[in-house]
Amino acid sequence: MSDSDDKQELGQAPLIEHLIELRSRLLRSIVAIFVIFLGLYPFANEIYTFVAQPLMALLPEGSQMIATEVASPFLAPFKLTLVVAVFVAIPYVLHQAWSFVAPGLYDNEKALALPLLASSVGLFYAGAAFAYYAVFPLLFQFFTQTGPENVAVMTDINQYLNFVLKLFFAFGVAFEIPIATFLLVTTGATTVESLSRKRPYVILGCFVVGMLLTPPDVISQSLLAVPMYLLYEVGILFGRLVRRRRSKAAQAEADEKQEES
Repeated sequence: MSDSDDKQELGQAPLIEHLIELRSRLLRSIVAIFVIFLGLYPFANEIYTFVAQPLMALLPEGSQMIATEVASPFLAPFKLTLVVAVFVAIPYVLHQAWSFVAPGLYDNEKALALPLLASSVGLFYAGAAFAYYAVFPLLFQFFTQTGPENVAVMTDINQYLNFVLKLFFAFGVAFEIPIATFLLVTTGATTVESLSRKRPYVILGCFVVGMLLTPPDVISQSLLAVPMYLLYEVGILFGRLVRRRRSKAAQAEADEKQEES
């Protein structure tokens, strides 16, 4: 066997090992989601009732949610339980992803990536909680009280589920803005001053995103756009703190070198 063949085999071996490890970690994540789903499924109806409570509490007396399709009473709770299982398993799934990529990172990258990973999970959960406890009551109160008097409000359970899952995802992603802003500053892709000058465009962009990700009403759009902008400001604030910390560290290093010389 020639030297070139030996080198090719050596190059392929690590790739195959990485692919095997990736498959293993993907399977672990899928198994974790499946196990959580099996544990939650007996409570599927209770979980759906909990998610539907913000609307059900505001329905007029005598109104109720309905199922317009034959399989909806089964499929809607089933789908929601599966989504909740994924939601609960996110920390473990991200841990598997972290374990896969961490060996290829430098120590300083690990020190930065791990807190960002943890905070991104917490912010996503915070966005979903904000949607459930703050946005849904206001939004459904507006919807149920502005309809014509002769129209009975009886929402289909499947349509309601699609509606709230879209909002959960939208607010969860929107709450990741501080992480994105922080990364842009720390990686040098942009500066705090540049981000500060772009505030008018960011405000406009927040309302455009709110228009695209939420139902076509001013309330839900504003309830998404305003927190997005505030979180953008939080990201800028953390960017300033990191810049000051780096400046102090650089100054201290320069002073130390000057004393040594």
